[in-house]
Amino acid sequence: MHQLDRRSFLKAATAASAGTMLTGGVGSLAIAQSEPSQPVSANDHIQIALIGAGGQGMGDTKTALQVPGVKLLAVADCYNGRLEHAKELWGDDIFTARDYNEILARKDVDAVIIGTPDHWHKQAGIDAMKAGKDVYCEKPMIHLYSDGPEMIEASRSTGRILQVGSQRVSSMIYLKAKELLDAGAIGQLNMVTAHWNRNSSMGAWNYTVPDDASPQTCDWPRFLGTAPRIPFNAEHFFQWRKWKAYGSGVAGDLFVHLFSGTHFITGSKGPTRGMATGGLRFWKDGRDADDVVLGLFDYPEGFNLSVGVNFVDGGEESEGLMFTGSEGTMEIDGNSVSVNRVPRETEPGLTIGTFTLAMQKKMQAEYDRKYPRKHPGGTPAAGYEKYVAPEGYSDSYDHFKNFFRSVRSRQPVVEDAVFGFRAAGAALLSNLSIERGAVVNWDPEGMRIL
Repeated sequence: MHQLDRRSFLKAATAASAGTMLTGGVGSLAIAQSEPSQPVSANDHIQIALIGAGGQGMGDTKTALQVPGVKLLAVADCYNGRLEHAKELWGDDIFTARDYNEILARKDVDAVIIGTPDHWHKQAGIDAMKAGKDVYCEKPMIHLYSDGPEMIEASRSTGRILQVGSQRVSSMIYLKAKELLDAGAIGQLNMVTAHWNRNSSMGAWNYTVPDDASPQTCDWPRFLGTAPRIPFNAEHFFQWRKWKAYGSGVAGDLFVHLFSGTHFITGSKGPTRGMATGGLRFWKDGRDADDVVLGLFDYPEGFNLSVGVNFVDGGEESEGLMFTGSEGTMEIDGNSVSVNRVPRETEPGLTIGTFTLAMQKKMQAEYDRKYPRKHPGGTPAAGYEKYVAPEGYSDSYDHFKNFFRSVRSRQPVVEDAVFGFRAAGAALLSNLSIERGAVVNWDPEGMRIL
């Protein structure tokens, strides 16, 4: 079906203001595209390569190739089976290699998608930018805090574009939520509650290991990279998120989406301190990454973020954010955003029932003179509105469309290396707090631990 891009949405989004939307009901964000898609000439095709062809990497590539004018040339991965499957998916002429440097050496590759384990993001990203390639890097941008400044500097010094893959910041739902919050739809923001819960083995990263997994089919030394040298382990290779040596736990996998969305909607650069707790409650299968994590964070704008991920949730998988303000709440649930507005009473109220009747009468009269009723019965106006994205809407598509537009125009992306570091840096405070058993202070402006 027709896909809506950010530019079209931004033009249409301004048509509705906080004052006109709270009339009760459901509104659709499906609008006609205001500017027709221009055909892409053969000379204007962006030629891409994939580095890290696991589930996320292949999924990203399939979405990227839906954007007009994008062509896949090459795939790199440490498992032979994925290289063979890349040819099954995209043709025998796709160049494949275990060593991504063979891809970076190609002059005909304009940009790369990095879908490697977290501990390879920095090196693969920097190598790609130094080779003259623009980069779409999966979240979290960093595995270690020292990765962030190096990646930011590489993007700056090479002039290459780096976009981080937390697609929520390109979503029309999050754009609408940002507009609503900025328009004062829920008054003064004081709290954000975010969650992402799962209740399945696959959701807990127990990805299937192929029958032919071996040191012959898997380039184990290359996979390890900077991780500790241990004998070949197929689970570590294919289920890498379960171990801290390669991944960043639930904080890097899921918290970072919630932080990215919160930062985008609020305009914040991040929290000033965070504290977290968690543990292995159910998936005690040899992993060292917690399956339940809860965190609390203080933001300089005057609100708190409460965030939690639970891999032992008793219901269906769910993700959502609740923004609580002085005059209502705003909730993001899947591909919808709703506002429930309950303005605050302007009068302080009276508790005079235990006083003498004469005192009650006197104080009530004084109160009525000081606070004339603006609403019948003293009840303020309220309202509810919900906005829903079109059926089949994909924020991942919009995120790639935004990336490729920037590759062509050289204009900034919505989620550059600085934004990506601030989101990941804030999310990974959770791991650090659990490790230290203490509150961790963070400088969101300077992007450093205090």
